[in-house]
Order: sequence, then C-alpha cells, then structure tokens
Amino acid sequence: MANSKFEYVKSFEKDESLLPNTWLVVRLDGRSFHKFSIAHHFEKPNDSRALQLMNKCAMAVMDEVHDIVIGYGESDEFSLVLKKNSSLYNRRESKILTTIVSLFSSNYVYHWKSYFPNQELKYPPSFDGRIILYPADQNLKDYLSWRQADCHINNLYNTCFWALVHSGKTEQEAENTLKGTVSAGKNELLFSQFGINYNDLPKMYRKGSILIRKEVATIKTNTEGQEIMRQKKIISIIHEDVIKEKFWKDHAELEVLLR
Repeated sequence: MANSKFEYVKSFEKDESLLPNTWLVVRLDGRSFHKFSIAHHFEKPNDSRALQLMNKCAMAVMDEVHDIVIGYGESDEFSLVLKKNSSLYNRRESKILTTIVSLFSSNYVYHWKSYFPNQELKYPPSFDGRIILYPADQNLKDYLSWRQADCHINNLYNTCFWALVHSGKTEQEAENTLKGTVSAGKNELLFSQFGINYNDLPKMYRKGSILIRKEVATIKTNTEGQEIMRQKKIISIIHEDVIKEKFWKDHAELEVLLR
C-alpha cells in the first residue's frame, strides 16, 4: 500500500493480540433463537434437524479453520477450540472472531434447505460470539465439562417441561410443577407419568455434540496404477461423556490436549 498523508489514521487501531500459549475458545450463541425457533416451528423439546444443522455449520468452520482441534455444541451454541500455539491472523481477536462467526452464520443459511426442506427461512439468523482464553489444559477440560453439564441440566428440565405441556398443562402450570425439583425428581416424573426413561433418549440431546479430527486410512491410486495407503484426518461427530477422564484417554487423536 502506497504511503500517503492519511496513513496516520492507522495509529488509532488498538493492539488486540491475544495472549500467547493459551487455548482460544470461540463460543457462538444464536441471537434471539427462542423467537427464531418459534417462527420456524422447531420441535420441542429438541429438534434433531436444528441440532444437525448446527453440527454441519461447525464442521464447515473446522474444515476451513485448521487450527480448531475440538468443538462442542448444544442447543443454539457452539464452542470451537483453537490450539494453544495457533498463529491464525497473528492471534488478532477481531479477525479470528469475525471470521468464525461469519463462516458459521453463512453456513447456517447455506445449508438450511438440506435440513428443513419444507420450511422456508423467514428471516436471516444471526449469532454473537466471544473468545475466552484458558492457560492450562485442565481449564479447557473444565470449560468443556461445564458446557456439557449445562446441556444435561437444561435438557432434563426441557424434556420434563414439554412433556407436561404436551399432556395438556399450560406453560405456567408446567413451570410451577417443576419449581424446586432436583434431577432425581425430574427423572421420576418422566418415568412415572410419561413412561420415559431419560437415559434412553438420544445421546445428542443428553450429552451434546463433540467434533474431533480422526485419522483414517485411505487408499489412493498413483499415476502408475499402484494403490497407496495414506492417513487422512476427517472431522467426526461423537456424543460422549467429556466430563470423565476416560474420554481423553480413549481418543489418542486428542493427545495434544494431554501434554
């Protein structure tokens, strides 16, 4: 860029480099998604189409941003974790955040029809985002555990709430019924009144979605017609208990997180 007398305006830009040697967690949240879900007739308490669409968007972002090592999503939020030594955009906060939020949002619109073929997109969805820094590996594990615990608490409540509403209670009556109850009481309510064993519900609802990169063997044919086996990393969606240490031990591909 040619120098000019106007170039001094660049001096007003603030230094926004994120701290080095820290995990970068980008958390995206659907903006006013309660209203959005009503307008687009999402099934309650969970709409598998909406959750799968969120997963698809996160996979698209991971496919584009190679520094993302793991993702976790539930409801209308997704957390994407960039490796500690990431130098993406020289760790400039606004560049990282706006790139990931815009990629996620545009993919949501782009893939909408694949998951809601009979539902017109009535207005553009939007997502907000933030970046949180975690210096220690245990901090990161605890963050992911917190989000999964939040998923369980919210889903158990919503499953009870909508079971009561679908049975004929008003939303206020359902709220009053659940007021002050604990997990054991909610599980008993589901089983005794509706014959629902909470543990039999899809894991995606109860545990959320975890995105990781797995190495798989692929066979390609070279120019001489010979078959060559190569290792390729693909993005996989799993629904497991991230809170227990067993998760980290079972996934060798996440060894980078266990240094």
